[in-house]
Parts: sequence; C-alpha cells; structure tokens
Amino acid sequence: MDLPVMPPIAPMLSKAVPTIPDVGHFEPKWDGFRTIVFKDGDEIVLGSRNERPMTRYFPELVDALRKNLPEKCVIDGEIVLISENRLDFEGLQQRIHPADSRVRMLAEQTPASLIAFDILALGQDNLMDRPFAERRATLEGALEAAADPVFITPAVTDLSKAQEWFTLLEGAGLDGVVSKPLDGLYQPGKRTMFKTKHERTADCVVAGFRWHKTANVIGSMLLGLYDDSSRLQHVGVVASFPMARRESLVAELEPYRAELSEHPWGNWADPAAAGSRKPGAVSRWSAGKDLSFEPLRPELVIEVAYDYMEGDRFRHTTQFRRWRPDRDPETCTYAQLEEPADYDLGEILPLEG
Repeated sequence: MDLPVMPPIAPMLSKAVPTIPDVGHFEPKWDGFRTIVFKDGDEIVLGSRNERPMTRYFPELVDALRKNLPEKCVIDGEIVLISENRLDFEGLQQRIHPADSRVRMLAEQTPASLIAFDILALGQDNLMDRPFAERRATLEGALEAAADPVFITPAVTDLSKAQEWFTLLEGAGLDGVVSKPLDGLYQPGKRTMFKTKHERTADCVVAGFRWHKTANVIGSMLLGLYDDSSRLQHVGVVASFPMARRESLVAELEPYRAELSEHPWGNWADPAAAGSRKPGAVSRWSAGKDLSFEPLRPELVIEVAYDYMEGDRFRHTTQFRRWRPDRDPETCTYAQLEEPADYDLGEILPLEG
C-alpha cells in the first residue's frame, strides 16, 4: 500500500456541547463503528478508532468499497448496520467475532454499510491540511457515483434544519448532530468538531456496586429497572464520581449490603440462567474483565441522565443527577422511558429496495 496518508491514523474527534452551534455545516451523528478506509487499488484496510484494523470483520463491505471508491483514497466514515430502514447497533456488535465462518455467515445475513463524511487523501494528494469545506466538496466529487451500501452522509447548512434533524433522526437510531467548522483542518485525535447528543433522565434502582480498579472505593453502581414481569433487569451503571465522593459512598452503601443468594441477580454467574439481564454476562467485549459485583438490597433509587437505550439497556455509562428517597423502587420500570417516534432512514439515504 502506497498512499499519501498511511495507516494507522487516529480519527478526528468531537467535543460534546449542550446545544448545536451555528458553524455552517451539520451532519447526523451516526451510531456505528468509526472507521478510516485506506484504499490503494484492490487493497483495503479498515482502521478503527483505536487504530486497530477491522478489515476481517466486514468482507462484504471490503468488496463494496473496491467497487465504489476511487482507485487511491483515504476516507473517514462510520460502519453501520441498517435493518428495516433504521440503524441496528446491537446487530453490528455481533459482527466482531473471532470465528471466520461466523463472520462470513453474518456478512451474508446482516451486510454492513459505510457512511462517508470526510476525505483525507485522494490520489497522491494529502488533503488533511485543507479546510473542511474543500474536503467536503472533494468527497462529494469522489463518491458521486457511489451506491448502496456506500453513502456520503447527508448534510445541511441551516441551523434550524439541524435542530429539526436532532429530533427526527433519533427515531431511526441516530444519536444526535455533529457540527463542523467549514475552515477546520483535519487534526487526528483532536476534538475540533462538536457533537450534540440527546440527554434524558430516569429513576433507577441501585442494586449493587463494583470496587474501583485502583483503590478500595466505589468504582461504579449497578442500575436496575423492573420489567413487565416484575423482574429487576440490569440496565447499566453510573460511574462518574470524584474520588472523595467514591470514598464517602462506601459508608453510605454499607447498610444495604446483601448476600448474593438472596439478591434478584443471585444467579448472575450461571450461564444456564435465561430470561433476564444480569451484570456478569460475559461477551466478546468483556472477555477477561472481572464482572463480579457486590450486591445491595434493591431499596435505593437514583436519578441518572442517559442519552438513549440500546435494546433494554442504557447504551453508555449514565451520569448521576440526584438520589430519590421519595421513590418506591418498585415504581422504577421501563414504562418511564421516552420512546422516540420512528423515522425511516430512506428519507435521508438512497437505500435500495
């Protein structure tokens, strides 16, 4: 491979802001695997955010990129899985599998797409020191003939349209809006763009905790919600506390310590146990990690902020807002969670079929 920009390279990042800034260019924030595509003829490398190659996991996308990208180029984008005209991140996660036979089967059953939103090189030209407005125009020209499953991200220049997208596109599985200064250069690893994501709150049961990995203080508290069958499901964690607060939480949680055998998640380590979300379920993402936890009687309620759900769990770590001593734990159910209205991705992407 001989390109003016060679792998590995860290992608440029975004800084979280509470409102959409009027900087002249706005794109949907796609929910997938951030990827930089390096193409030199038939040779393709898919670089991930941690700069490790993901090429082997998406053979069907490699074939599509050979057909749809210029001979020599470096493209920044997002690998996504589109199912029933909305994003499916849970399905996308299944694509990262160690067995080649499994990868090949999933490539056929759940083919991925690439959403391109920047270009770092074209031919022998390194474009990283060009302003974004020029790079965007170059990207549009380079991918003018590209077809499903390779897309250029839609974009708008009007702030009011970006604000409308912020509300509408969540129903298709997108998680906000990215704002890009038109004069910005491409700076690997730097947070020079802006992202505005959804934030909601929910009241959850505090049903356990994990110790901090470096000290004898609270690392994270485990959150639960009751489902329609009155089972307490593990939905995520809250973990962002100053060290002094982590220390004080040890004493505050001590009176609620419980025996695992008497806890709703007492069978967390039993792989045969089904029908519930437990905090110790091992996956390819958690292999090698200590997922054991210290159980607490499910009597404490906490209000947390979250961006959105992934299936029946919080997608990301939640943020502490306040304790809710006025709430009965049994009232902390999934019913309180806001459901965005459905939106068809075909409204903004030229999907085939």
